Amino acid sequence: MTREIKVQGTTAAGYEAVRDEFTAVLAAEKPDHAAQLSAYVKGKQVVDLWVGPDTGPGTLFGVYSSTKGAAHLVVALLVQDGTLEVDRHVAYYWPEFAAEGKGDVTLRELLAHRVGIVGADTGFTPEEIADDRAIAARLASQRPFWRPGTAFGYHALSIGALTGEVVFRATGQTLQEVYEERVRAPHGLDFHLGLPEALEPRFRSVLPMAPSPAEQAVIDAQPPQPGSLPSIAFNRNGAHPTDLEAFPNSRLVRAKGNASAGGVASARGLAGMYAAAVTGIDGREPLLKADTVAAFGQIHSTGHDLVVRAHRSFGLGFQSTSEFKYPFLGAGAIGHSGAGGSQAFADPYSGLTYGYTRRRFAFPGGPAAENERLVRAIHTAALSG
Repeated sequence: MTREIKVQGTTAAGYEAVRDEFTAVLAAEKPDHAAQLSAYVKGKQVVDLWVGPDTGPGTLFGVYSSTKGAAHLVVALLVQDGTLEVDRHVAYYWPEFAAEGKGDVTLRELLAHRVGIVGADTGFTPEEIADDRAIAARLASQRPFWRPGTAFGYHALSIGALTGEVVFRATGQTLQEVYEERVRAPHGLDFHLGLPEALEPRFRSVLPMAPSPAEQAVIDAQPPQPGSLPSIAFNRNGAHPTDLEAFPNSRLVRAKGNASAGGVASARGLAGMYAAAVTGIDGREPLLKADTVAAFGQIHSTGHDLVVRAHRSFGLGFQSTSEFKYPFLGAGAIGHSGAGGSQAFADPYSGLTYGYTRRRFAFPGGPAAENERLVRAIHTAALSG
């Protein structure tokens, strides 16, 4: 069932079809749903749209694993500076990590989700799962769930803590502090790893998934198994299983800015961060050199993901966006999606950077299905311009 909705915002000349697609895909959603869409091409904003009650361009949503893009932009900057080296052992920076046979693991393997430290045997408490340094302290002594380097699997709630601890040991600052100083604040981005209390009124809580009967049947056919790799990776295996839908609704998670999934952003913030990183905004130099973008976008893990149990592809910290979901993008596109439905990426070939947020948790997690239509519409317009 569709309904009339009022889409607000602007599109540049040549991008009118994007507004039509945005309207069409959201007309089937429930009335309390909200979403935002933003895109830049070669550093100029070309799409800025939003819809939903009590929602504007500056409204902030939990973006789940789209947070990993911000986290690994920090790592890319530090590698570019020479502060970090991807082929050094993680234990060079963080000696405690060498426990349980992890001494030969390199930062490159860690960034490519190849280490097997997807969670803790007994899970994490709500206080621990919000705090990257607490997660890292637990995982330093954790035995890998597969032999490092032999396979890969999505480190859903651990990768930001693990790479964040490397950042902290190398710089004396948390990953969140480096991000704030070098990325967010200089560009005025509405993408926060650690939401200040003063900005809380702009945050909108995640609404629960509203699956169709067919979608609910799929969910019911795949109940979580506490001892499985997926349950361990998503912290469903201990005494305090994480409710993923409610994860960003915790003030503690938002305040700490868990670097795997605790980021809070608008679509403008998502697209703007990738524009700042890869193309530069409004004539400013990009944060990353082209060689750095290419190195972090190069596929390092592809094939069967042991955690999500499907075909996936990763570069260094980033999803390989063209291989992951959108094959019409350039081969070097980098980005990350989020379980609630968000999507963000940069396509260096076309100069397109994209950000999408939504309030209602999407089925079945990961980028919401409507992203395929929206990305295609914007990409087509970008190539025609």
